[in-house]
Amino acid sequence: MSALSFELDSLGTSKGGGRARTGLVTTGHGAFETPAFMPVGTYGAVRGLTPAQLADTGAAIVLANAYHLSLRPGVETIGELGGIHRFMSWPGPILTDSGGFQLFSLSAELEVNEQGAVARSELDGQRMEITPESALVAQQVLGVDIAMAFDVFTGRPGDRDEAAATSARTLRWAVRTKVERDKGEHPATAVFGIMQGGLFEDLRRENAGELATMGFDGHAVGGLSVGEDRDDTMAAAETSVAFLPKDRPRYMMGMGAPSDLVRLAGWGYDMFDCVMPTRGGRNGLLFTSHGNLSIRNARHARSPLPVDESCGCYCCANFSRGYLHHLSKRKEMLGASLASYHNLSFYGRLMRQIRQAIAAGRYEEFRREFLSSQEGEN
Repeated sequence: MSALSFELDSLGTSKGGGRARTGLVTTGHGAFETPAFMPVGTYGAVRGLTPAQLADTGAAIVLANAYHLSLRPGVETIGELGGIHRFMSWPGPILTDSGGFQLFSLSAELEVNEQGAVARSELDGQRMEITPESALVAQQVLGVDIAMAFDVFTGRPGDRDEAAATSARTLRWAVRTKVERDKGEHPATAVFGIMQGGLFEDLRRENAGELATMGFDGHAVGGLSVGEDRDDTMAAAETSVAFLPKDRPRYMMGMGAPSDLVRLAGWGYDMFDCVMPTRGGRNGLLFTSHGNLSIRNARHARSPLPVDESCGCYCCANFSRGYLHHLSKRKEMLGASLASYHNLSFYGRLMRQIRQAIAAGRYEEFRREFLSSQEGEN
């Protein structure tokens, strides 16, 4: 029996004739509706929010990072403390990134070979080696619901030779990941494969086709939004989703501006993650129904208005822009916490609106209205 089930909502996909779709992913720690946004808790915590606050924003699944947790406190420590759900006190589903992006972008003296990746730890300089097998086992020991295969990061997606090489090696590593998964020692952990191929449609089509034959529980699109031109990113994202199996969850990794989520959901993606809501909150950027708001702007210093009059979250119901301006300028922790709470509440409400619009067969109308609404504030 699979560790994950995915049920497409026929009502949500039949109305309107578009590619947007709704569904339900069920794991050993509960279910979540799709399209779904996953708040990022890289180190086992979504910054500034308790698990109860996180659930109150509408989040049903969170993302952590196996690479960082492997460095500190260590997967064995987390396992001894009851697994990642107990460690974080988060009862719902948890997905972990294998850490491919972080390893390739953060670690010094990186060497990649057919066996895996060898680098120096960013913490203490110690030599460490990560293979497709060890990356999966680490996530299984953590006890996550969804593990990501260890892929090869494409640093220059516009370079065809690099994109072809990393795509081919990612596929070979995916085969090894599948062999490790099929040992059946951790049946509660589902595994997603990751598509690579840079900005090249033929490479991504070929890569996705090979991954689809391996029987992964879901598929992700990786290697985008890593410095390339935005128009190229969105073009590759739109074409890539069509190459993924329709009967399994489709996950766009690392893209999460509100306007991007609306476009990506319209193309048929089911899952998203991004640090933008919490990182923005810590730096005074808030998302509203009228566009982005910079709370440190002097014009908000004496404003009695809430961040967003159409938002009913705890932050908007109790605090003024003037107060949040004061907290942010003074760099008070409460200001970052309230802003992050509001931003994740905005994201939670946006995902509900997306699902409702799809189910009602009015997604294109919703998309146009939302994108138009984001032209104000500052």
